[in-house]
Amino acid sequence: MIPRNPDDVTADWLSGVLGTEVRTLELNPIGTGQTGATYRLSVGYTDEVGLPASFAIKLPSQDDGVRDRVAIGYRSEHAFYRDVADLVSIPVPHSYYCEIEDEGAEFALLLADLAPAEQGDQIAGCSSGDALLAVRALAGLHAPSWCDPKWTDFPGIAMPRPDEDMAFGMGEVAKMASAITLEKLGARMTAADRDTMEAALSVVTPWLLAEPDRFALLHGDYRLDNMLFDPGHTEITIVDWQTLGSGLPARDLSYFTATSLDPDIRAQAEDQLVDAYHGQLLALGVTGYSRETCWRDYRLGMLQAPLIIAFGTAFASSTDRGDEMMLAMATRSCAAIRELDTLALI
Repeated sequence: MIPRNPDDVTADWLSGVLGTEVRTLELNPIGTGQTGATYRLSVGYTDEVGLPASFAIKLPSQDDGVRDRVAIGYRSEHAFYRDVADLVSIPVPHSYYCEIEDEGAEFALLLADLAPAEQGDQIAGCSSGDALLAVRALAGLHAPSWCDPKWTDFPGIAMPRPDEDMAFGMGEVAKMASAITLEKLGARMTAADRDTMEAALSVVTPWLLAEPDRFALLHGDYRLDNMLFDPGHTEITIVDWQTLGSGLPARDLSYFTATSLDPDIRAQAEDQLVDAYHGQLLALGVTGYSRETCWRDYRLGMLQAPLIIAFGTAFASSTDRGDEMMLAMATRSCAAIRELDTLALI
């Protein structure tokens, strides 16, 4: 049976999953648990079996209200590891078990534990060197799915490539989320940032419909908290595929730089970062995509940040760290939208 809560993750259950006897099992929580509950499993085996001594397991939120609201995200993550992970070259953890039932209400994902890799810190931000790792890895998701129509209606996608009806619906939800977000965080934002956030979320419908001829699979929430860096910061692994989507590829790139780099670092590094991403796309086989077009897409894609920030603030569980994180992301991304004059492109 799929474990519903951490108490259901027992040595007997894991023995059945792994096909070998697990003698001891210890669970410790990982992360803030805004839309799911993730734990590290420390495992002892009866025999020498050549399996890892630790895993990470991801379960749905233990808040039933959140679980119901974000079940589509669990369906996306299941679909990614079942149908997509082996077809792209972006680095992800190995999956040992991934099952889902009841339209996503029951979900469990057992992954390789990448310790001693360290999770990125969304509030602290990252260096331009770490950002280079991230943007090069991102091309490994986009290039293999570049303008491939089979992904436009892939059933596991949480955020499909938008048509007019979907774009209108998303635009209306974005306006509602904008009001909730500004009510929650607005007192801690500058007047300029509040204006930018509101203006950006008021044009989501035409933004989603811009540049329809370029699309690829999107991570959708491509930021530091969803990245693991090895101790030497020479390798990166990407996690959390609950917002799998299809759309303008540069939305992922823009969202990452806008939310994960302090504005001064972003402004100094973004030419190099766009160059690295564009060059890696070409190296992986993308053709007919100029650096000039990539830069314009990068500017346009910046609205991914306020969209995800507003949805996360309005519809996910609120925690102290989560609010601090959303505030930092909003401050950085609003600055990027103004500096790159993104709204003029819509």
